[in-house]
Amino acid sequence: MNLTSDRIRSIGWVSVLVVCFAGTVGLTLRVNAVKSQVHDTDKKIVWVKRDIDFLQTEFQTRSNQQALRDLNDLEFGYKAPTAGQYIEGERQLAALGVPAGPGAPAPIRYANAEVPGGASGDGSKGEGGSLLAMVSPVAGATAAAITDKPKSETRDPEREAIARDAAALGKRLARIEVAEAAQQ
Repeated sequence: MNLTSDRIRSIGWVSVLVVCFAGTVGLTLRVNAVKSQVHDTDKKIVWVKRDIDFLQTEFQTRSNQQALRDLNDLEFGYKAPTAGQYIEGERQLAALGVPAGPGAPAPIRYANAEVPGGASGDGSKGEGGSLLAMVSPVAGATAAAITDKPKSETRDPEREAIARDAAALGKRLARIEVAEAAQQ
């Protein structure tokens, strides 16, 4: 085989390029390994910072508990609940309930907008308007019975305007629900 100087030069350049390419690949792998180590170290630093924050919070909480205990012993005298103070079951809880006495507060009142025509917002007719059978925990009466008044007392123009707006809102919402159902 006859090797000329041009042929030897081109083989030399190719070999130099191969060595440079191999060096570049090796250097890239090494840089990526160092980047991975730096990333792992950053994660460890973040973990240690969180751990330090947790421990500082724990220390402050415990020192505050100590200060609160000392203040409680000095000023208030509160004690932790004992086992005898806990309720064992539903029957014992029910035994604590008593009927409303003469000085008991008024029962909880519910807002209720009367729908014209006696129809509720869901299209069904029922007593109490849109209120379902809610029961007062004090009086034991349903919310509809609490809010029912004679028709002569309900002649309030503002209340009637609010009732009309509420009825219109129900119709608008019904249309929106139908539109959403058609898209699905």
